[in-house]
Amino acid sequence: MNILDGKVAIVTGASSGIGRATAKLFAREGAKVIVVARRQAELAALVAEIAAAGGQAIAVAGDVRDEATAKDAVGAAIDRFGGLDIGFNNAGTTGEMAPVAEVSLAGWHEALETNLTSAFLGARHQVPAMIARGGGSLIFTSTFVGYTAGLPGMAAYAASKAGVIGLAKVLAAELGKSGIRANAILPGGTDTPMSITNAPGATAEVLAFVEGLHALKRLARPEEVAQSVLHLASDASSFITGTAMLVDGGVSICRT
Repeated sequence: MNILDGKVAIVTGASSGIGRATAKLFAREGAKVIVVARRQAELAALVAEIAAAGGQAIAVAGDVRDEATAKDAVGAAIDRFGGLDIGFNNAGTTGEMAPVAEVSLAGWHEALETNLTSAFLGARHQVPAMIARGGGSLIFTSTFVGYTAGLPGMAAYAASKAGVIGLAKVLAAELGKSGIRANAILPGGTDTPMSITNAPGATAEVLAFVEGLHALKRLARPEEVAQSVLHLASDASSFITGTAMLVDGGVSICRT
């Protein structure tokens, strides 16, 4: 028996990185998955890959900043698979990187809307569907930035992702009596397209510097972070709620 047999899950930001790896892992563990992102072609390829491996998934293309996307994803879960048990609200952006005095208002709003408002919208529509099922697991992607460390030039990113932790804690307090758990994962450096180590012009020296910030002296693979999400989605974490779970390779404690 697979860990998530009989479960239905939404994964946002599923077209690449942690979201894509988690969607594939959920499907391998028996969940029926609704994958959400803006890029239709990448979602279609992911759904085909999951199907080829014997899993079930459907795609909902849309911008997570748009409430209609959150509503459509939950509607698809109910219409196609009968309900919703897991919401992994993962979509995000690093946003505009600059000293606070130089961050544009548009850049600030973009980071908050993509990272924080989208998480609120996802939860807003996922919660009633989970209550109808008798419980569920809400999981959010935050970061160590703004939680255990402040990195220059990342004010909008840090503030929006710190807000995600606050949202998860309030949801945990509100919804525990309904059998719904809410937690956030806080990844460290991860080898995804959004990583600064994969940005245009990033050098081997940049990669070595970022790796060196971590106690493990390397970046995470998306599949490693996905395992932490699986834990929080599964009954193995049945008494865990309201947590900010560091999955950061020791970047929060490393001083060497």
